[in-house]
Amino acid sequence: MPISETWLLPDGVADVLPEQAQVIESLRRKALDFLAYRGYQLVYTPFIEYIESLSSLSESNQDLDLATFKVIDQLTGRLLGVRADMTPQVARIDAHVHPVNGIARYCYAGTVLHTKPQGFNTTRAPLQLGAELFGSDSIDADAEIIDLMLGLLKQAGFGESIHLDMGHVGLFRNMVQHAGLDKDTEQHLFDLYQRKALPELADFTQDLAYGADFYVLGRYASDLDALQQHLSAEVLENAAFLQAFTALLETRNTIQSRWPNLTIGIDVVELRSYHYHTGLTYAVYAPNRAAPLAQGGRYDGIGEHFGRARPAIGFSCDLYALSMGQIQDISVVVAPKGLQHDLLEAIAKLRAEGRSVVQLLGQDDLETVPYATHQLQLVDGQWIVNKI
Repeated sequence: MPISETWLLPDGVADVLPEQAQVIESLRRKALDFLAYRGYQLVYTPFIEYIESLSSLSESNQDLDLATFKVIDQLTGRLLGVRADMTPQVARIDAHVHPVNGIARYCYAGTVLHTKPQGFNTTRAPLQLGAELFGSDSIDADAEIIDLMLGLLKQAGFGESIHLDMGHVGLFRNMVQHAGLDKDTEQHLFDLYQRKALPELADFTQDLAYGADFYVLGRYASDLDALQQHLSAEVLENAAFLQAFTALLETRNTIQSRWPNLTIGIDVVELRSYHYHTGLTYAVYAPNRAAPLAQGGRYDGIGEHFGRARPAIGFSCDLYALSMGQIQDISVVVAPKGLQHDLLEAIAKLRAEGRSVVQLLGQDDLETVPYATHQLQLVDGQWIVNKI
């Protein structure tokens, strides 16, 4: 049986055809220009490298480790990893390849590969675009990255209907440490929070150290004022907890002042990537979209694996997902065959204006040019573009 009858792409992998490819490429260029204007320097990272170089995240994020394709290098026999996320590679650049004094700002865009789709109806080969800020643990840095993310989404055509969700893993993590809970208890609480199982949470926390506070954390996870009112004084006076609470509150207020029409939701027990993030987390959603448009958070110390632990915060998005459902009509001007000076000049002028021009070859005619929409014709000694 010929391969033409049996050929299929792997699940979660797809071709991108011209009508959508133009949308994606236009979005990529606009996004990278926007990031460049904000001071974020573009870097390119290798698609594959030794697994040790990618392990700065996988050591603390088992999900990322499971998402990473691993192969044997035929030259050295060592284990290679195909990047499933570009953040650890940018962290390597900041810590080891291109260390700079002060704050470093980087952006990137490239294909990553996942062993399995990371969500419903998602690709295994996203076109990931993102930005990272290294060297500042201030609330101003948190606000800058979120503002940058929102501005990029606005550039991509997402207006006031978007919704920002914010959380902070430090609240739960510091309460666990303050209560001296073991790993099994911590994991059980984590599972209850993720399932929003308040009745089970109430039962489980009855005999737990600071059990009432752990219940309050889940009960008032979306209301910082109520959370502050119902938590015990001992928890609120804990320096690490108070710092995390203040960071979340002040960052929310700063973003709200910059984006007054934006709806912002709070969920302090949305512990996405709990073992990877060290502080603030955030994600942006749009109506009729199950997956976030963009997401990120703080992951201080990420460069420690490469010998330089620094505060870090960033976000990423999938350009395929951002462009979903958008199609751009293709316009092609067909020029006749010939080497006349005036004809070549007319073609060059159209291309300089940004028009797509195809010149006929041999005995070709209009039927041989897909997407042909206009024709360059000689009328009364002038080359004129007419719609087909």
